[in-house]
Amino acid sequence: MTIKNIIFVGLILLGVVIAMVPENTTKPYKLTAEQMLVEVQGAAEMVTADEVAHWIIEKDPTLQLIDVRTPDEFQKFHLEGAVNVPISVILKDEYRDYVDQGVKMNVLYSNGTLGSHQAWMILRQLGFQNNYVLQGGLNYWFDTIMNPEKPASTSPDEEFAKYDFRKAASGVFGGGSEATLTAPVQTEAEKPVIKRTQKKKAPAGGC
Repeated sequence: MTIKNIIFVGLILLGVVIAMVPENTTKPYKLTAEQMLVEVQGAAEMVTADEVAHWIIEKDPTLQLIDVRTPDEFQKFHLEGAVNVPISVILKDEYRDYVDQGVKMNVLYSNGTLGSHQAWMILRQLGFQNNYVLQGGLNYWFDTIMNPEKPASTSPDEEFAKYDFRKAASGVFGGGSEATLTAPVQTEAEKPVIKRTQKKKAPAGGC
């Protein structure tokens, strides 16, 4: 998906989310629609399937995968180590410690990008940080990581290196590949820095 397509989809999602989210009186929104538009246009919330595969294989302790699909979909298949927080209940207090924290980097995912992007927009509009979206969702994950397509013979070396990593990663995740994972993928961007949340001050006074 090109940056132009991401921005276009993001603009549509922004309008949908603003229209669908009810008025919030207990958790006031911290970002305006204009601020959200700037963030969506930058597409900084997206992380690639290659990056996520690398972090899972490396057993990165700061990675937290959040599956925003239904419990039934989650039971049928989910990424290793993921927790299920359906978008329909993502604003409930019992899930607050998952989506609003300063210890881990959350990667939200759904079958495509629509559901996870909606969840990200809702959380971001509330001012929550450290939440990102798996680009392309599980559909793209299966196409690239679980069933990588060998590049054409005229492709540049970096495409073959990426294919070798994906083929080996497929074996790690149960795809049946016999390739050996010898080196980490060369990701296009560094891992986002986790933003620490400020601790709430204890009320003054006491017994």
